[in-house]
Amino acid sequence: MDTRTQVNQALKQAMKDKAAERLCTLRLINAAIKDREIAARADGEEGGIDEGEILAILGKMTKQRNESARAYEEGGRLDLAERELGEIAIIEEFLPQQLSDEEVGEAITAAVAETGAESIRDMGKVMGALKAKYTGQMDFGKAGPLVKDQLCSKGDC
Repeated sequence: MDTRTQVNQALKQAMKDKAAERLCTLRLINAAIKDREIAARADGEEGGIDEGEILAILGKMTKQRNESARAYEEGGRLDLAERELGEIAIIEEFLPQQLSDEEVGEAITAAVAETGAESIRDMGKVMGALKAKYTGQMDFGKAGPLVKDQLCSKGDC
């Protein structure tokens, strides 16, 4: 079952259960997906958006809420931080299982070998291969420095 169907089923169930907070978050997810579809149609893309783009949207939503929760905590607004963390938990239900640090390292090693990357100039190729294969499963902000370290150990930096 694709992510969009899962979100719609969860939305219907939240309506039946009268779970207001969950319903609100699921509606935000649906709105973000529909916004991206509209943008894709405006750009002339046929067939809508694929599963990878939906996972990227969910990952972006999670990242935004993490940043907001951190800002709220620093500002002493723990009630708002808790609400953001609750939304993160709901969004993460639809994301694939995150890779462990060890699995991320193995994926980077495989992507470097697969792309034939030799130097830091090939970092874009490696990151592209990782994004194509592991969207929603790893934090690419953390993976970037690891890729850089691995490529620097192969050649000059």
